[in-house]
Amino acid sequence: MALTDQAIDKIKAMIVSGELPPGSRLPKEGELALQLGLSRSSLREAVRALTAMQILVTRQGDGTYVSDLEPRRLLENLSFVSDVSRGATALHLLQVRRMLEPQAVALAATRATSADLEALQRILDSGSAVQDAEDFIRCDMAFHRAIADLVGNPVLTAILDMLSTHTQRVRILRGTTAAQAIEHAQREHEMILTALRDRDAQLAAATAAVHVAALVQWVRGSLDG
Repeated sequence: MALTDQAIDKIKAMIVSGELPPGSRLPKEGELALQLGLSRSSLREAVRALTAMQILVTRQGDGTYVSDLEPRRLLENLSFVSDVSRGATALHLLQVRRMLEPQAVALAATRATSADLEALQRILDSGSAVQDAEDFIRCDMAFHRAIADLVGNPVLTAILDMLSTHTQRVRILRGTTAAQAIEHAQREHEMILTALRDRDAQLAAATAAVHVAALVQWVRGSLDG
């Protein structure tokens, strides 16, 4: 194992054990290198790598700290994967979304309040009023995020957000006739909201599955082409 990888593992072990809890400041470089039996150069490389992973954060003039380790922060790298994914990788990400989102929507059907349903309707109304594809995508993301939030599981919300980013949605929309795609998506959103309003978890899951399946079919078709 490379020295940098060893250094990363040792710092991670300190975090996992609770020796370095979220928000805590790392010891000074020399002290930490001596404590872990590492060279300063290996320690610096490890800190840079863990900072890129959002596990550590560097505050200018103040030192390096363990981040809050919140799921959304740690999953940001998955967001980048979704942004740059093409071909089979994009298909695999959508397939994971296809497995998760219907279940999230089904749970939302059992938990949505009248106020929640009104908020979702306002998002749909905004989506119907926009003419620009970018504006519609923002409404589309707000609609799906609001439903995921109803489950009350921030990890699930973060994963679903990362599986279908703004960049990915723009790419799919550009590969279709935009006006027609927006019309179809809006109609499917309305079907999902109707199921939520009826508190019908099975129908909500089915409508969500159909909605994501259309995206999967498009990406699979682009691969076949």
